[in-house]
Amino acid sequence: MELKNTKVLVTGAGGFIASHLVEVLLKRNCEVTAMVHYNSFNRWGWLDYFPGDLKRKLNVFSGDVRDPNGVREAMIGCDVVFHLAALIGIPYSYHSPDVYIDTNIKGTLNVLQAARQVNVKKVIHTSTSEIYGTAQFVPITEEHPVNPQSPYAASKAGADFLALTFFRSFNLQVIVVRPFNTYGPRQSARAIIPTIITQILSGKKKISLGALTPTRDLNFVKDTARGFIKAAESEAAIGEVLNLGSNYEISIGDLAQKIALIMNREIEIGTEDARIRPGKSEVERLWAENRKAKDLLGWVPEYTLAQGLKETIEWFSSPGNMEFYKPDLYTI
Repeated sequence: MELKNTKVLVTGAGGFIASHLVEVLLKRNCEVTAMVHYNSFNRWGWLDYFPGDLKRKLNVFSGDVRDPNGVREAMIGCDVVFHLAALIGIPYSYHSPDVYIDTNIKGTLNVLQAARQVNVKKVIHTSTSEIYGTAQFVPITEEHPVNPQSPYAASKAGADFLALTFFRSFNLQVIVVRPFNTYGPRQSARAIIPTIITQILSGKKKISLGALTPTRDLNFVKDTARGFIKAAESEAAIGEVLNLGSNYEISIGDLAQKIALIMNREIEIGTEDARIRPGKSEVERLWAENRKAKDLLGWVPEYTLAQGLKETIEWFSSPGNMEFYKPDLYTI
């Protein structure tokens, strides 16, 4: 399926990954409806900072994925739905698990039901590597057991299985894209790489982190967005789950030192109790096998970790961008 000139809906469009995806879709001449979370200031998240020529191409729909009527209205006339709207902070899911169920599971149900009702051709559903829990074998294939270790991960696992049942029960053309730890420009302060970069840029010599030994498989956001596009264009991937990862792992401690080296700064790393997950909830190891995405989509990462980090650091270092962040505060 060629996406050029198609009508697409992107839920959660004002967020980190979704805003990069919207940017790519617009440049491919797709007719994009960007569903953003309603607020009284009519803010569109990161879409507010798009160049004028891109913003003028957008059809922005303010709503809430928890509202089935609004979801259905936003979807009318669309050929493809990219469902990225979700609550994603793991620490906040310890605090407020109810809203994760409402948003991530019920919101996904609303998207799937609406897609059936208005005859959408394809739904690309966003998963997360967190649903695997600590790796029981590496690299992690799509057949790895699902073992969520946080309320956030459990809500996303529930949403994944729900999406797949709509393919199996109703023949809705669903593809589950499972990104590993995506990073890049515009990422929120709740993620590890912005946490490290913003503390260094603020002049701190000693930066505060949580556990340093867990490993993560890091994927640059432009590679992730390209993976979503390739999934939408694939017929072979319908009904499948696809890891998007780098097939590489690095510990949090080594990552911090790598970032400091690129930034030409010397740092000391301190562990702060508030940033440490409960012991049984910490995912100790994530390392993706990405062969299935290569075979079915022809997708492999184009960015090395060093290349992606350099581009990310450049964005955070650009005038004005640090104003979006509060490096002195721990963001859950």
